[in-house]
Amino acid sequence: MFNKILIANRGEIACRVAATARRMGVKTVAVYSDADAQAKHVAACDEAVHIGASAPKDSYLHWERIIEAAKATGAQAIHPGYGFLSENEDFAKACQSAGLVFIGPPASAISAMGLKAESKRLMAKAGVPLVPGYQGEDQDPQLLQREADAIGYPVLIKASAGGGGKGMRLVEKSEDFAAALASCQREAINSFGNDAVLVEKYVLRPRHIEIQVFGDTQGNCVYLFERDCSVQRRHQKVLEEAPAPGMTPQLRQKMGEAAVAAAKAVGYVGAGTVEFIVEQPGGYDQPEAMKFYFMEMNTRLQVEHPVTEAITGEDLVEWQLRVASGQPLPKRQDELRITGHAIEARICAENPDNNFLPATGRLDVYRKPACTSFERSMVRVDDGVREGDAISPFYDSMIAKLIVHGDTREQALARLDDALAQTHIVGLATNVQFLRHVAGSDAFARARLDTALIQREEAVLFGQEKVGLPLAAAAAVASQLQREQAGQGADPFSRRDGWRSLIPCRRRFEFDFGGQHAKAWLTYERDGGYGLEVGEGEAAVHGPLAFAPAAGGGMDLQYAGQRTQAVVHAQGETDHIFTPRGATRIEALDLLAHAGESASEGGRLTAPMPGKVVSFAVQAGDKVAKGQALAVMEAMKMEHTIAAPADGVVAELLYAPGDQVTEGAELLRLSAA
Repeated sequence: MFNKILIANRGEIACRVAATARRMGVKTVAVYSDADAQAKHVAACDEAVHIGASAPKDSYLHWERIIEAAKATGAQAIHPGYGFLSENEDFAKACQSAGLVFIGPPASAISAMGLKAESKRLMAKAGVPLVPGYQGEDQDPQLLQREADAIGYPVLIKASAGGGGKGMRLVEKSEDFAAALASCQREAINSFGNDAVLVEKYVLRPRHIEIQVFGDTQGNCVYLFERDCSVQRRHQKVLEEAPAPGMTPQLRQKMGEAAVAAAKAVGYVGAGTVEFIVEQPGGYDQPEAMKFYFMEMNTRLQVEHPVTEAITGEDLVEWQLRVASGQPLPKRQDELRITGHAIEARICAENPDNNFLPATGRLDVYRKPACTSFERSMVRVDDGVREGDAISPFYDSMIAKLIVHGDTREQALARLDDALAQTHIVGLATNVQFLRHVAGSDAFARARLDTALIQREEAVLFGQEKVGLPLAAAAAVASQLQREQAGQGADPFSRRDGWRSLIPCRRRFEFDFGGQHAKAWLTYERDGGYGLEVGEGEAAVHGPLAFAPAAGGGMDLQYAGQRTQAVVHAQGETDHIFTPRGATRIEALDLLAHAGESASEGGRLTAPMPGKVVSFAVQAGDKVAKGQALAVMEAMKMEHTIAAPADGVVAELLYAPGDQVTEGAELLRLSAA
């Protein structure tokens, strides 16, 4: 076994590897960029080496510096994590040349499976079923168009060197193919340095089911069952679970054996994932009719590996270290068992209600459910951040992974919702409530799964307000009263109990709730209680208000016949309210403080996040229509289109393609048509 390893990654995977290595008595070395100087993964390791500026190309993708750091610190091996250099053939070779063990597959296996087109040709020879498509070397756009037309729409254009959902475009009709191809190739060259694509039939009602495989240097290879990763947005996974709902033992064995055959065909060593697209020709309720097709192989550990660990009780990082040091696999195929059901939710800094726009900012509040770090437990959180850390535009938007385990899928679902309800993040937009909506939807609960679930169920997933104005206002008022009471002293003149000698005291509050202006009147009752009226006219809600400290923090809140546990985090004039039924925010308005302010932006179009200007689709003087694409920005490894908010004329472009811009920077100006 190694004495010391270097972890060539950041965030939660670096923390995860460090924890397992420490348990095994192996020392660890972290590498970090300027942006990560104070990061959690740096503190989690025994040593740390600075390797460059914040941008990945200047640090985490600069493998020469990483190898230098390994040699300088006496590390014997390098763990690449996932992403960055984990599937880089040249890096694997460079490690070997430097006398370092690459904790991953041989460079030849990375090469064989690294290009989607090449890997599909290899799988065809091995007899693994493939989706109808074109994987040829000729990349002439007109040829690609003809192949797509011959396959039949809808088709999927995929970057051959791609991964992580990047460089993929769904095309539903022939006339849209050329524009989609150009966009896909542009994103592919920016993300992977290779604009080659493949075109394949888009399978209707497809499920994304993958098999975890593991090989050792003695020629042994096993599969650790399957994971269902069908719930996706922008072709990136949102929820993952194991085992796959509705999987029959016969299909599990067939897919597992096919995955092992694929791994053995390239002499695979270490952890890998063989991904399949699964067709449901008989509908959601006929799993026996499902057909599977090889999609790709990820030659690394996957983000969702914790659900496999939860149902098998195995530590896959420990398996990686043992196999890389030359030891045989810890278990044979017949020794592996499935116990219970596990679900993983990816908590990301993004706004689902705004097309999943990535968010940056500081984790002013970051509270997690009670959990353990690895053992097969009810709740586990893997993260690489702490309260007070910043989510920057340089890296992936994922904040944490929340993993739950139960005896049954129903039990796991209940635990997931409870754990998400206990996850409080303030300071930037997140998808926590969206995850609750997905997990609580009828389609997900009944396992009516396919990769279009989010689009199919958008009516119950987006724009949901589960708390409501009356309860939100009551929580905000109660929180204000709690803060006032905490500041009282023994001096009777410091009392904030609303005492009056003759008539009851009434107090007005004004709020903004989801763009709606609202008033609330608080009455201090003679018996020391409170009455609250939220709203005006017939829509007003009246009732007694009561609150008391609750076990574990927060308050036990009662208003207008409703009772709930509530936690309120005040941030300036905004109260962020978390309850078991959902979370929301409400603004306490101080009208004098904001007199004269205006929200109007006129004809300005600003960057919604820090990033790079990729291209402009218009020039000064062009007439544009509302909704027309004006510019493309790239941030957090994804492209985002800026559209015209109204009809007008382009007055001026203020940046050029390739320019880096800050959040709120004015990109161009529109004047009235």
